[in-house]
Parts: sequence; structure tokens; C-alpha cells
Amino acid sequence: MMDDPSLIDSRTDKIDPRRLRYPHSLVWTPIPLLSWLFPFIGHMGIGRTDGVIRDFAGPYYVSEDNMAFGRPTRYLQLDLSRVPGPNPRGNYDRAVEQASDEYKNRMHNLFCDNCHNHVAMALNTMNYNRKQSYNMINLTFWMFFRGKYVR
Repeated sequence: MMDDPSLIDSRTDKIDPRRLRYPHSLVWTPIPLLSWLFPFIGHMGIGRTDGVIRDFAGPYYVSEDNMAFGRPTRYLQLDLSRVPGPNPRGNYDRAVEQASDEYKNRMHNLFCDNCHNHVAMALNTMNYNRKQSYNMINLTFWMFFRGKYVR
């Protein structure tokens, strides 16, 4: 029973900025000019449990480990114990992939359907913290006030 990977304490999953690994984390990077004028606006992605980052980088494109505006500068590691179900890691990764598959079929819109919405869909799909009300606005504020700087 102790060897079950879904039971591993999520606090042991280390952030490794050198290798660009952000296990079960929200990640954020500034968008040139826009973030300079409005510091709370930036580009967001989500790391799978293995740390690989997925982000809605443009129309019909979700990148893997190559964020649209460069390396993450802030992150917020999520607590896997807040993902309901008997296999939190599997549920988390499945939700990230489902959101990514959906956003591969969507046109990017800076104001209405963007990288933050992609992350929100993943969190809503996994029912993170037993909520399904994540959106662009609350994720922006969550990252701005709770996110940690990489360096």
C-alpha cells in the first residue's frame, strides 16, 4: 500500500526551475509591455504531476514544456490532497490533458478565452478543492497574491 504513487505526499514533489519542472503547479510569466504596464496580467500554464508544463499558447495550440513567453517567473504549487477521488495524481493529470485537448480546438482570444481559461478548465474538471468556479479573474488574483517567485 505504501508503494502506491497516488498516496505519495505531494509536498515531496520538488520544484526544479533549472530543469523547468513544476509538479502540480500553476506557473506564470510576464508578457512584454503588457505586464510592465499592468503587473497582474501575464501568461499562465499548469504543470502536470511530473512537472511538464502545458499552456494555451495561441490559436489551436497548447504547448508542452515551451511556454509562449519564456520560463516561468512565478509559481503556485497545488496540494494534491485537494483533488478528490481515490487516485489524485491520475485525476489531476487526466484533467490537465482533457483541458489541453479541448483548447487545441479553440481560437485564442486575449479577453475571453485564453491561457487562464485553459488552466481554469483543468482545475474545474478535476474539481480542485471541491470547487468548479475557477476563472480568469480569480486565477489572476490567486497567482498575484499567493504565487512565489522562482528566484
